[in-house]
Amino acid sequence: MNGPIRLSTLTLASITAVVAIVLYSPLFVPILSSFFTVNHGKVDWSMPTLSAYVDLMDNEDVLSALRATLIVGISTVVLSVVCGILLALYYHGHRAGRGALQFIVFLPFLMPPVISGLALLIFFREINFDRSLITIVIGHTVFVLAIVYRTILTRLQSMSPALVEASYDLGANGWQTFWRVLLPNLSTAMIGGGVLAFALSFDETMITILVTGPQSTLPVRLWAMMRLGFSPDINALVALILLFTVLLCALTTRLLIPKQIKL
Repeated sequence: MNGPIRLSTLTLASITAVVAIVLYSPLFVPILSSFFTVNHGKVDWSMPTLSAYVDLMDNEDVLSALRATLIVGISTVVLSVVCGILLALYYHGHRAGRGALQFIVFLPFLMPPVISGLALLIFFREINFDRSLITIVIGHTVFVLAIVYRTILTRLQSMSPALVEASYDLGANGWQTFWRVLLPNLSTAMIGGGVLAFALSFDETMITILVTGPQSTLPVRLWAMMRLGFSPDINALVALILLFTVLLCALTTRLLIPKQIKL
């Protein structure tokens, strides 16, 4: 029996390794290229250098787009988490209009981004609201709100109602119950939803193109650079973003996955 089991395990492990290499090996190309000189589209592997990272620090256009992306991402996380908590509490309270609430929240996420972006563009034009980073934050929040809302609502529904009832029985008011009972139990869902919201906001392009103003985010900036080609410092930028992503995933995993209790 051990023979077939070991053979099947080895086969599955080999297939998994091949799929992982095919999917993730392209990510290492810009990382390696960032440490070598690129001349006329060819990489000089003879001598490593950090010149691409130095050039990146002097590329004000890319750095400005990156700052705008971080501002939009952080603002989107804050707004989506706050709105997600409020909407989840409203739905969980069995109040009127729960079906319509879910329809409104999930509709922008389920529609194609070009439709959502176009609808927001028409709306901003009708109310004479100038496009800027604020309109980008609004567009991203509308898009990612469904993910944050559903993550928080799932955690809220898994909580025991006895926790809230005990809080009221002990004399706590609504605000104290929310701050000391609900919010600590929702913290992991807020972190998970916030990470997903930031990742979606950082990568969003179609909605951003339609509602952007004078300042553009990094994906829009890179999309515009595709026509002329990327400079070597973009490889350094990709390497730094990948490093940041890995660190963020590791930190999130450490915060969300409970540690094993040793007896």
